[in-house]
Amino acid sequence: MSAVAVVTGASSGIGKEVAKTLAGQGWRVIGIGRDARRSAAAEAEIGEVGEVVFLRADLSLMADAARVAGEIAALTDRVDLLVNNAGGMAKEQIITAEGFDENFASNHLGPFLLTAKLLPLLRHAALSAPEGSVRILNTSSDAGEMIPGLPWDDLQLLENFNSGRSYCNVKLANVMFARGLAKRLAGDGIVAHAMHPGFVDSNFINNAPEQSKAHMLTLQGQTPAQGADTLVWLATSEEGGQSSGGYFYQRKPRAPNPFAEDEANVDRLWTESETLLAKAGF
Repeated sequence: MSAVAVVTGASSGIGKEVAKTLAGQGWRVIGIGRDARRSAAAEAEIGEVGEVVFLRADLSLMADAARVAGEIAALTDRVDLLVNNAGGMAKEQIITAEGFDENFASNHLGPFLLTAKLLPLLRHAALSAPEGSVRILNTSSDAGEMIPGLPWDDLQLLENFNSGRSYCNVKLANVMFARGLAKRLAGDGIVAHAMHPGFVDSNFINNAPEQSKAHMLTLQGQTPAQGADTLVWLATSEEGGQSSGGYFYQRKPRAPNPFAEDEANVDRLWTESETLLAKAGF
């Protein structure tokens, strides 16, 4: 039986490279993409090297995150790997139909809900898999290292939005979410990590604010395959299963923002996230 990997943001960039590499290694890949055209093209490309099916979902919408989790459960009774890779940077604040800041929702809250909904499938896989081989990986960024911490009184920046600070907040949240998962899933033998891919030359840059876009254009970008390398390594290597709750860059542990190392902060983000979802009916 092939191991099953769910990869979000799999229609382009890093996510597509992760999905393609895993499919080529014999994994059964379930890719999640927001754009129908890109998803169809990626499914055709990845299908040339291995087994893949694409599902459409916009993870800034909690209804979509919950729905696609149900569609995954209809396809498989196990998930051996979940790669929370979808996300991006917002040019301006957009409030979703569910009342969330779109950037916060797509980068943190949607993946948080999707992961929660898929935990039964991850736990089922862990029952028959070697300890540490079932893994959850979050794509973060060094942007999360550039701020003092999360603003608990305005977590979504609904009162004082700034696109750069919003991106830094959610990327710090990705690291903290991995630490929270590691703590809560240790008894199940499931590993969780976050990683910083470095700057990657992909369509991510197209959605950035003009000032950020101008800065990124001055940088020497990696290819999506180079950016995906640490994710694939964390997903498949023996080393990736020997610890949990880590933060990695170029296949090596990286010191996270000290704010993420405080368990009280990690627990508070978990509670705040659950509270936001409960208020919205999820």
